[in-house]
Amino acid sequence: MSPVKHISERKLLGVAGLAWLFDAMDVGMLSFIIAALGADWKLDAAQMGWIGSVSSIGMAVGAFIFGLTADRIGRKNVLILTLLVFSIGAGLSALATGLTIFLILRFIIGMGLGGELPVASTLVSESVATEKRGRTVVLLESFWAGGWIIAALISYFIIPSFGWRIALLVGALPAFYAIYLRWNIHDSANYVAKTEKEKPTVLQNITTVWSKKYMRQTVMLWILWFCVVFSYYGMFLWLPNVVSLKGFSMVKSFGYVLIMTLAQLPGYFTAAWLIEKWGRKWVLIVYLLGTAVFAYFFGYASTLPMVLTSGILLSFFNLGAWGALYAYSPEQYPAVVRGTGTGMAAAFGRIGGIFGPLLVGYLLVQKVSIGAIFTIFCISIIIGILAVLFLGHETKNKELV
Repeated sequence: MSPVKHISERKLLGVAGLAWLFDAMDVGMLSFIIAALGADWKLDAAQMGWIGSVSSIGMAVGAFIFGLTADRIGRKNVLILTLLVFSIGAGLSALATGLTIFLILRFIIGMGLGGELPVASTLVSESVATEKRGRTVVLLESFWAGGWIIAALISYFIIPSFGWRIALLVGALPAFYAIYLRWNIHDSANYVAKTEKEKPTVLQNITTVWSKKYMRQTVMLWILWFCVVFSYYGMFLWLPNVVSLKGFSMVKSFGYVLIMTLAQLPGYFTAAWLIEKWGRKWVLIVYLLGTAVFAYFFGYASTLPMVLTSGILLSFFNLGAWGALYAYSPEQYPAVVRGTGTGMAAAFGRIGGIFGPLLVGYLLVQKVSIGAIFTIFCISIIIGILAVLFLGHETKNKELV
């Protein structure tokens, strides 16, 4: 491989990864801000659950619309557009004076975030060499852990002293830098060549994704995305609150969640190393299985060592699985419908992200135990494992067309 190509791939990973990091900062800070807003605006658990769920509604809409759009106007243009939507919404949310306007802005932020993530992974997947495609996409996902770690640091040091509004402003500022960087990236040569020859309509692309040829992988992806997103947002958006409910103060819970969040990085890096050795399918299965096991143990943990140990291992396995999911999804479809197929699967998954946080909020109001709630997420992840096991095909070393 030529040095120019190598530098180009590294630059693409850095540019896409930096924006991924900023997005993760927003989602990560939201889990801490929900706890602060609950105290500031006197919200009950159900209202707090709606904050996370409205973000997921926006992500579902954004993933669907921008996924379809990416196959029409190109991945690069959609990445710039989604970042603008996300950045403006994030900045304005710091000025929100009540729950209603905050929810509207969270929907807008969610649209940008939901559109960006599957399109970014699609662009990177199409632009790197086959033998390191999976590893590169997982490394792209690892920027998410960096964003969560920064979010946890901001939340730990800024929210208790300066308030949640300042935290949101700090989180919104860096995103504008990525807009400048993104003017220097380009759509993959394969995508450009394919779409110059054929440019199906949006309806034709949707029909293709659900045609007999691709139905098996579409069903598998939709089940997998729903189960993973449902459990992730249900567990992680409530994590600081759950730790507080286990008897620790809000400030201490922020610190403990920061420790758990640090475990995301080795989760990504081990998945990135294994994905070109074991393949996508088995990395997904193993890491999802680890997620299910430690979700169960975290739910029933009562002592600090158990809370931290199970929380660290939950973060490790869950985020490694996310990396494999983003590597696996774009490889199911050809270039002309890749954005549509990946975006639609992500959009359906975000519906799970709507119900996950809401479910936790309503079950807490009904005095259901944390252990029982996390058992529900454990079962959800097992359903996702079975979908991959019985419906998934291995795509390691598959040439993308």
